Amino acid sequence: MTYKSKFGFGCMRLPLTDAKDPTSIDQELFNEMVDIYMEKGFNYFDTSYAYHNGNSERAIRKAVVERYPRESFQICDKMPTWALTSEEDNEKFVNEMLDRLGIDYFDVFFIHNINTPWFKLAETHNTFEYIKKMKENGTAKKIGLSFHENADLLEKVLGKYGDILDIVQLELNYLDWEDPAIESHRCYELCVKHGLDVYVMEPLKGGVIVNPNDEIKEEFNGFNPDKSIASFALRFCASLENVKIVLSGMNKMEDLLDNCDTFENFEVLNDEEREFLENMALKLKESVAVACSECGYCVDACPEMIPIPEYFTLYNISKNQPQSNIYRLYFDKLGDEKVPADECTYCGTCIDYCTQKIDIPEELEKVCEHFQSGFSPYAGTP
Repeated sequence: MTYKSKFGFGCMRLPLTDAKDPTSIDQELFNEMVDIYMEKGFNYFDTSYAYHNGNSERAIRKAVVERYPRESFQICDKMPTWALTSEEDNEKFVNEMLDRLGIDYFDVFFIHNINTPWFKLAETHNTFEYIKKMKENGTAKKIGLSFHENADLLEKVLGKYGDILDIVQLELNYLDWEDPAIESHRCYELCVKHGLDVYVMEPLKGGVIVNPNDEIKEEFNGFNPDKSIASFALRFCASLENVKIVLSGMNKMEDLLDNCDTFENFEVLNDEEREFLENMALKLKESVAVACSECGYCVDACPEMIPIPEYFTLYNISKNQPQSNIYRLYFDKLGDEKVPADECTYCGTCIDYCTQKIDIPEELEKVCEHFQSGFSPYAGTP
């Protein structure tokens, strides 16, 4: 496998025609991006039953399946573990995904988002046994799971099912590599120990890595003005031997072109660059108020349906850019039929589903205090 073949197109955050509507995929722009991606020799698309409320799969059908020969591309899809209510649901969801995509087999198929509560669901409904049969009957060429927990749970899962799996998809980036909550490094080593390929999600940590404060941007520019911040993050992941795919979710043409350039002209990370990224990771952790990757799993679990990632994004911007008038946007959210952040009941359900292991109720309280103390919605400016 060449480094170029490691670049995967993540379809969780596709371009939209309406930023407020996740189903409003800009099909024309997505088609253009797919064409450039394919023309440059890349061919791996990662989606899920849940992405864009199911429209990610439909968009891939229009952009890829209906426009390119089946053997020219690879598609990875994922079982919606959280939605399983019976063993029969496994086949129901798989058939629905195949129909949405317009294909008769998956190149890769994962059990989606294995964490403590959803691992129990997958076992209760025999999903591991089901995906094993998918590989045996040709419905999936390779099988695995996407993982969102600490290394102790991964060790337990691989101890029970590692022998039937081909791949583990991990959240892996230089910010989380030695983070005690995410344990990317230890999880990676467990996969190596079990002889499993590693596919990488969140190499940019949902945009946290590529949207730092001005001081960190200047340090990157001073270190190497010819390489983007994103390119360092992608190279960190792809330089690891057992990493076979690095996903990047792209909704802008310039991001696609930059990422294509990174993999077309790939350079393995050297020791000086690795040391630099270690230092940047420390500074990033100090500068980010809440290390949210905006995956949205907490919103699905929240009984009040609070748009938690949206509030954390505004909070991070406000803390990093105090001169901005982001306060206005926070109160606009409240007037935009969004559930207010202070509606949190502190039930703690969201914590079990948070891929970053954030104490969400505690952080939401900080968000409320920050904005309420700094701005009156009836005044013009903070």
